[in-house]
Amino acid sequence: MADLSQVELQHLRHLIGAHETVYQKLNTYSAQAVDPQIKQIFTKAAQDSLNTKQKLMTFLNN
Repeated sequence: MADLSQVELQHLRHLIGAHETVYQKLNTYSAQAVDPQIKQIFTKAAQDSLNTKQKLMTFLNN
């Protein structure tokens, strides 16, 4: 894989941070949800965001 430019690295860090923020917010929403279906939707969305963050982080490790 080619080396990342400084701009690409900045964008990658921004995306990783955004997915972490979304993950945290969705976890909070899930914890506050009363309806089990809504709780499940928030939990799934939070997990998806965390998975995406982890995939993006692999670019930093290469």
